[in-house]
Amino acid sequence: MPLMIPSTAPPLPPNVDAPAQALPPVVVWSRAVAVGSLLGLIVLGLAWELVLAPTGNRTLALKVLPLAVPLVGLLKNRMYTYRWVSLMIWLYFTEGVIRAAGDRGISAWLAGGQVLLCVLLFAACAVHVRWRLYRAHALATASADTAGN
Repeated sequence: MPLMIPSTAPPLPPNVDAPAQALPPVVVWSRAVAVGSLLGLIVLGLAWELVLAPTGNRTLALKVLPLAVPLVGLLKNRMYTYRWVSLMIWLYFTEGVIRAAGDRGISAWLAGGQVLLCVLLFAACAVHVRWRLYRAHALATASADTAGN
């Protein structure tokens, strides 16, 4: 049985980015779901406006540009990005709900897919932030207990 030596490194505060290999599996999983659903929204938005159900105004495809901005932050595992993406995504959710109710045919189905991806992205961001904050608190508590002994 290998000897387990506790880490003497101080815990990271919740606003500091943690390396991905040190994170619990649920955090790694939620990151993958968040990045996947964000990429899905980008692909869906481009395909919807340019190929699948074009409205005749191809400039509507520019609505996916703001989704490309947080992609780097999610890939770099930045806590701040997960927080503001979980707020920004509600704009796309609202657009999806309105278009699902008002459009017909394939456009309504695509809007439903957009709503589903938005909810998935929000849930993944919420789980990610919650678990990282929980982990930071647990590490700080363990560090304080160790320092007190």
